[in-house]
Amino acid sequence: MAKIKSIFVCQQCGTTSAKWLGKCNGCGEWNTFVEEIQQSSSSQLFSKGKSASVRKEPKLLKDVEMGEHKRLPLDDKELSRVLGGGIVPGSLILFGGEPGIGKSTLLLQVVLQSPFYKTLYISGEESEEQIKLRAERMGMNHNNLFLITENTLEHIKELINKVEPDIIIIDSIQTIHSLQLESAPGSVSQIRECTAEILSVVKSKNIATFLVGHITKEGSLAGPKVLEHMVDTVIQFEGDRNNFYRIIRSIKNRFGSTHELGIYEMNQKGLKEVANPSEILISQNTDDLNGISIGCTIEGNRPLLIEIQALVSSAVYGQPQRSTTGFDSRRLNMLLAVLEKKCGFKLSLKDVFLNVTGGLKIEDTAMDLAVISAILSSNEDIAINGKYAFAGEIGLSGEVRPVQRIDMRVSEAEKLGMEKILISAYNRKALKNFKAHSIEIVYLKTVEDLYGILFS
Repeated sequence: MAKIKSIFVCQQCGTTSAKWLGKCNGCGEWNTFVEEIQQSSSSQLFSKGKSASVRKEPKLLKDVEMGEHKRLPLDDKELSRVLGGGIVPGSLILFGGEPGIGKSTLLLQVVLQSPFYKTLYISGEESEEQIKLRAERMGMNHNNLFLITENTLEHIKELINKVEPDIIIIDSIQTIHSLQLESAPGSVSQIRECTAEILSVVKSKNIATFLVGHITKEGSLAGPKVLEHMVDTVIQFEGDRNNFYRIIRSIKNRFGSTHELGIYEMNQKGLKEVANPSEILISQNTDDLNGISIGCTIEGNRPLLIEIQALVSSAVYGQPQRSTTGFDSRRLNMLLAVLEKKCGFKLSLKDVFLNVTGGLKIEDTAMDLAVISAILSSNEDIAINGKYAFAGEIGLSGEVRPVQRIDMRVSEAEKLGMEKILISAYNRKALKNFKAHSIEIVYLKTVEDLYGILFS
């Protein structure tokens, strides 16, 4: 009989210790160690039989034969683009998001829209009746979807061998546990070992698998960080539960771009794809309001026009406030310093609030020009023409720096009826062969040029 011992495991990074520690030496987090019961021979339980496998020899790179990799096409265009053009057979996809945001609804909707794939839906949280009710609410059904409520790893492996599906959905990986381990479901040991076993099975059988994952209060995926390294793709499902719109973005993708983004609208029948996100990210208010500008960003291969809102007011409590939603607060402070140094605005004595509409989080530096335009508009109390778009990066010297793929940004602005787009003068060469018909392109060199054009 195996000897049973007690160890302490960090629930963030998986570091083990013989005694409890207040601070983890591996990841630096506090109060993350939990006592777990493990068998001394547990490391051998999952490797049983592997030692008898055929020993492989190294090959030259030129001698490696490439097999034919066909993706499984999906009717859901948004998810298909985020995955890189469809599902790769044998891939392991980790799907994370906040509770109640619609992870299970989206995955169930995707497989119900694809009746030509045999799907095994394994739920560790909901009953078959609950899943059936959700499918009826969406008004979809087919005879190629198998449902089961199960959370034991050994039984799941038997089901996979019996059903032989094309797609597997496990909702969620935190509820799955192995009978070979004494630790509780959701612990680091259970998540790591169960994921490793599922990975081994689906890779050998070439089955595409979705693992639904919980997230922590900090917004990161729960479980050890090694879990994200084991899977092929990590998709984050974002959005406010009080808002209609949901966003999926690829954080890691071995088979495609890691910057793609998909947008859905939540309704009574499920999640509806948003074909043209720029139309919903820009308000349809025709009144001239100050503090609003339109910036052009690119998420993956998709250009988007996004509305930036700014409010500048006198500091009431002495210490000026800097508040941002969807934009880097450190970059906002840098842009405010540039405006004060180069343009003479005393913004250090004023409160500045910035908001990116639609619930998006922007990391593209090309939005700098739109951000300072909105700030100047609010500070001067002068509205910017709603048919103006902006795309440019601001340097520390106050210069307007060029941005990548400017032709895509100009084309998107033209398509949505913008009359004028303000960009860096150093992008002129990149647009040498670009033929714009209905949009005027204005070239800027410095922030002073921007102020002179908008508020002269």
